[in-house]
Amino acid sequence: MTANLSRLSVLACFAHPDDEGFASGGLLAMLAAGGARVTLVCATNGDVGEISDPSLATPENLWRVRQEELRSAMAITGVADLRFLNYRDSGMDGWDDNNHPNAYCNADADVVVGNLAGVIAEVNAHVVLTHDPSGGYGHPDHKTMCAHATAAVERASDPDGFTPLLYYVCFPRNVFRRWWQEMTDRGITPPFAVDAVDSLGTPDDEVTTTMDVSPWVETKLASLACHRTQISDDGPFSQLPEDVVHTLMGTEFYQLVMPPGAVDLLAGL
Repeated sequence: MTANLSRLSVLACFAHPDDEGFASGGLLAMLAAGGARVTLVCATNGDVGEISDPSLATPENLWRVRQEELRSAMAITGVADLRFLNYRDSGMDGWDDNNHPNAYCNADADVVVGNLAGVIAEVNAHVVLTHDPSGGYGHPDHKTMCAHATAAVERASDPDGFTPLLYYVCFPRNVFRRWWQEMTDRGITPPFAVDAVDSLGTPDDEVTTTMDVSPWVETKLASLACHRTQISDDGPFSQLPEDVVHTLMGTEFYQLVMPPGAVDLLAGL
């Protein structure tokens, strides 16, 4: 039975449509099912992401298609309050897209931090979720959102009153290694090379909170499936057996960052 979470307000801050699903789709589904007030802020529209099927989008309209994909995904997850900052996807580190004037990695930090701090105050967020400093696999937008959301929590905190709990969403290095092993054992080419796998993600000892989200994994996967432009039928994740995907997606990892010494609220859900 899902706990009554109707008094809980959660703000999730991610860089691109679909980040929310891979990162914390199970937790978001659990929170929504329990009646928590969940707000999702998405910094970019994923303008330079993949297009799995040319019939789904063009490079010119991908941003609009991905916004709709995220709206559909959140309808399944149960998150009604969705907000876009409408920055441009910066692309991977070193891409020419990094230099675009509207790229999120070039955004005025004070403006973004002020906006996020305003949302924290508006929704009276008890918990803020965002990317960890590694960006999972080093994406500039992920790392930028981590910095902005962290600064926003600091700005919104009241030393003499209410302080939101800040959690980083983690992809532990041992999880990356497990994904890599599951794929290579089946003859599937992983999206990350063997010489990179030990440097991807969050150091294992930084994870503070491991959550069993298996009761919501079907919702998580259905929500992720809405991001059709980003999912290829012959991609490495699609080739894994269903039971393996369910097992790997059924656990999520977080790091409680601030305030120091805070009680781990997520661990008690």
